[in-house]
Amino acid sequence: MHVGPQQRLSTRLAFLASGLAMAAWAPLVPFAKARLGLGEADLGLLLLCLGAGSLMAMPAIGLMTSRYGCRIVMLVAGLCVCLILPALAFAPTPLALGCALFGFGASLGALDVAMNVQAVIVERESGGRLMSGFHGLFSVGGFVGAGLMAAMLWLGLSPVLATVIVAALVALSLLFGAPHFLREPEAADREAPVFVVPHGAVIFIGVLCFLCFLAEGAILDWSALLLTAEQGMDAARAGLGYAAFAVAMTIGRLTGDRVVARLGGKRVLLLGGLCGALGFFTAVMASSVPLALLGFLLVGLGASNVVPILFTAAGNQQAMPAGLAIGAITTLGYAGILAGPAVIGFVAHASSLNLAFAGLGCAMLVIAASARLGATAKS
Repeated sequence: MHVGPQQRLSTRLAFLASGLAMAAWAPLVPFAKARLGLGEADLGLLLLCLGAGSLMAMPAIGLMTSRYGCRIVMLVAGLCVCLILPALAFAPTPLALGCALFGFGASLGALDVAMNVQAVIVERESGGRLMSGFHGLFSVGGFVGAGLMAAMLWLGLSPVLATVIVAALVALSLLFGAPHFLREPEAADREAPVFVVPHGAVIFIGVLCFLCFLAEGAILDWSALLLTAEQGMDAARAGLGYAAFAVAMTIGRLTGDRVVARLGGKRVLLLGGLCGALGFFTAVMASSVPLALLGFLLVGLGASNVVPILFTAAGNQQAMPAGLAIGAITTLGYAGILAGPAVIGFVAHASSLNLAFAGLGCAMLVIAASARLGATAKS
């Protein structure tokens, strides 16, 4: 299979488009809550529809990419994303919004699996390290999507018009890359069985992804509360914790390919797990706000290349076809994002928020301890 600069660029565009679309939803949440008169509990249930759609779609999409190739899956999923995104801004009832969120989550999940399968193939055929850079473009898309949506809404554009503009940008990114999306599945994957129970290295890699995504999801939802409750930080500035994490993660991923090429995946996984653990423990024991922010920055740097390295390992393992393995591992990872906030809430209720975050530090230590096997899993 020929892979060149055009295939690498098309993969980056797919990750950028996915990040744009994903981030566009967050600024719409307050508008949806006000438009439909939703309470906190009702909104929480609706938000679960997004994750449920992703989790239900991902395993099947792994099979589809193995049978039909990445291109058709990415284009169909991208079309659905672009069509559904504006509906999130005008869904007239809670039921309609829930259905739209479910479809949006399923479409994003399908795009996520297919683009990661393409990323694995492109990296392998290119003979170099590319995965961190691909995931870095997803983070860039997230920054651009959230910032653009916020700016358009601040300038007075209607939520519907703002989502149409973002959907158009997503469509343009995918259309520009479409001619060079991978049309054919790998020969070894064409005869993939309809269903394979994840086993061996796939389960091991999936668990490590779950732990990393668990930490990321917890920081998204609980870092601000840790800063306000434990550091006395003003609520209006508490978002700086997640901002420090997100900026560090983006920088880490955009520079990660060179770092991994120089140090090797095993060593970067070890150092990343240790750095992430140090960050969590620093945030928990911090005596000042700047020190706590430094802790979140360290978590971002440490976690930035963990998932890209694990996806590369998933593509190299021999226990399952790559498409099915990526689908299973992505599903486990998303489950971690969804479970993170709930797990932290349960532990915080039973003990304290500090102890819950210390537990996340221990999870990063598990990743560090598994570095040798996680970066080289084969069977």
